[in-house]
Amino acid sequence: GAGRGRSDAGMAAAMPPAELPAAAPAACGPDPTQDGGPMTEEPQRTPRDPNAVEGPLPRRESDLSRAFSEDGARKTHVGGQALLEGIMMRGKLNWAVAVREPDGNIYVEEHELASGRKKNSWLTWPFIRGCTALVESLMLGFKALAIAADHAFDEDEEERAEAKAQAAADAAGSLEVAGAPVASQVLEQAQEAARDAAAACRAPGLGASERDGAQAASSGAASAGAVPSAEPKEESSGAFMALSMALGVVMGVVLFIVAPAAIANLLVGEYDEHTLAWNVIDGIVRVAIFVLYLWLIGRMSDIKRMFMYHGAEHKTIHCYEHGLPLTPENARRFPRLHVRCGTAFLIMVMVIAIVVYTLVPVNALIAGLGVPDGAAKFALVVAVRVLLMPLIAGISYEITVKWAGSRPDNPLVKVILWPGMQMQYLTTNEPDDEQLECAIAAMERVLEREERAEREARAAAAA
Repeated sequence: GAGRGRSDAGMAAAMPPAELPAAAPAACGPDPTQDGGPMTEEPQRTPRDPNAVEGPLPRRESDLSRAFSEDGARKTHVGGQALLEGIMMRGKLNWAVAVREPDGNIYVEEHELASGRKKNSWLTWPFIRGCTALVESLMLGFKALAIAADHAFDEDEEERAEAKAQAAADAAGSLEVAGAPVASQVLEQAQEAARDAAAACRAPGLGASERDGAQAASSGAASAGAVPSAEPKEESSGAFMALSMALGVVMGVVLFIVAPAAIANLLVGEYDEHTLAWNVIDGIVRVAIFVLYLWLIGRMSDIKRMFMYHGAEHKTIHCYEHGLPLTPENARRFPRLHVRCGTAFLIMVMVIAIVVYTLVPVNALIAGLGVPDGAAKFALVVAVRVLLMPLIAGISYEITVKWAGSRPDNPLVKVILWPGMQMQYLTTNEPDDEQLECAIAAMERVLEREERAEREARAAAAA
């Protein structure tokens, strides 16, 4: 799940203890040391933003309200993605996967992430960076899903693991076509970074212990009982990954582009006869299919658990953004929704799509080419929609991630993000402490890598 807003404050020091909220009691009841009349239980209270030092704690709020009111002051660039029995976290320099193994240990695997911005700075320009985010998140997402499938199951469950990885990969590709990364990961590195990361994954023996030496191994062992693997492990074949990506993209095109267009054509008629009504119906049907799709896959037991890991990712990032130590006890007090989750990107993509499809002069193209009614005209409309996806993704990225994500208190932002925040009720579930431990293990590995780079930079500057 979550892409996050970027901020140089992401590695700032933790806030002083005086600013941290007191932990809410598990239950409030009568004090047996007090005399007097009958006692009544007080409602459970939840922590406020750490910036609010004084004042009584409020009554219980919804996760939606708390996601806005408890948005931390430290806006991190770290984003995450829920996996099969694990979490992937992605920072500026590396990405790490933490997976709960069948024996209860946490396997952590880390890979360097070379940035392509210095060589290809144009890939981070406004409107272009949203498109490169989709490409890179899809590639890294499939790699992370393959790692999770390799470690989340016993050897006698290998076939079942492959089937689950295939299903999750297909769902990932479908959501990419819908216009957003899976489970909240909105990334803005260049496409070259994705190629480098994928090459690193394919190289044998590039686990954290081999690549970063004893320092990375010891830091991984300290991450909530994480146990880095010392043995080289087999990566999923390139053919399997390519097949998964292809199936996911095809399923996404059919579900979110062809099906809505076919229904609009059936209800309204030819595109050029009722263009505005055609596009509105197309957009409404697309949203309906998407919501139904999420609801249906959310009924699957394995996807339910994946959505719990999505909630764990959000709570862990909340905890870090509030300057609290990364522990399950601290993380669990926060809401499972997050204002900078990539899910908000999904609905914005669909809204922007209606506007863009209506404004692009497809009718002029139809008339200029002399396209006849029927299948030929329908195919042209669908093809134009596919070609416009990068533009729609770029506009949506700028609105939801770069602008709205950094202004959660703005009333207009709350209106814009409200539909996407509602969608997070479908894509997140309350996690347990073991899932929070996985999210923390991956988060700590990413933060440790960036802190190490900062120390090395300061040492080089002082030399």
